Amino acid sequence: MKYIFSLEQVSLPIKESEKRFSVRRIYCVGRNYLEHIRETAGADEREPPFFFQKPTDAILENGGQFPYPPMSNKTHHEIELVVAIGSSGKAISVNNALNHVYGYGVGIDMTRRDLQSDAKESRRPWEVGKAFDHSAPCSAISPAASIGHPNRGRIWLAVNGAVRQDGNLSQQIWNVSESIAHLSTLFELMPGDLIMTGTPAGVGPIKVGDEITGGIDGLGHIKIKVV
Repeated sequence: MKYIFSLEQVSLPIKESEKRFSVRRIYCVGRNYLEHIRETAGADEREPPFFFQKPTDAILENGGQFPYPPMSNKTHHEIELVVAIGSSGKAISVNNALNHVYGYGVGIDMTRRDLQSDAKESRRPWEVGKAFDHSAPCSAISPAASIGHPNRGRIWLAVNGAVRQDGNLSQQIWNVSESIAHLSTLFELMPGDLIMTGTPAGVGPIKVGDEITGGIDGLGHIKIKVV
């Protein structure tokens, strides 16, 4: 089959491997830490999980430069545990969910908060606030076969060395297994899918020149520069 142009396969490095993890889709869990709900939403704290997506080519690799996005004066950082799916499934049970996980990474859900807020007030989709270019920085993927399945441990983010977000994976309202189970009732999950699992409290604005660092205990770190 011939195409008029070719597209590069979006992928992420795999820790301690020459192979790479091909990215198919990026799903994001909204409002998955209580304190983050209270600081930004004021929404029902017992709602079932909900999801939105970012485009695959929004991936920005660890160490990259993040161009401050256009049409925004209030872009925020949101540090997240990223789940990399390794096998397909739909209507996956909670008890079987982790069998579909290939590994984990550290990601940042970059958010044009002003545009997201405008969309919420107008009851319009969130794409302009969440699904823009370079909005999904992500570290290398660490295979679960090497690190296990993290369900607790510090998750943090700092801007220019000052810590802003400092939480624990155990504070998630819906853990990884539950998020996978819910998501797989809406979409058939496939190898290459990433799930960004929500952010703890402390989200805040960034500006050109900022260095953003973050990490998850036992998993790894991420660093990007705002340009």
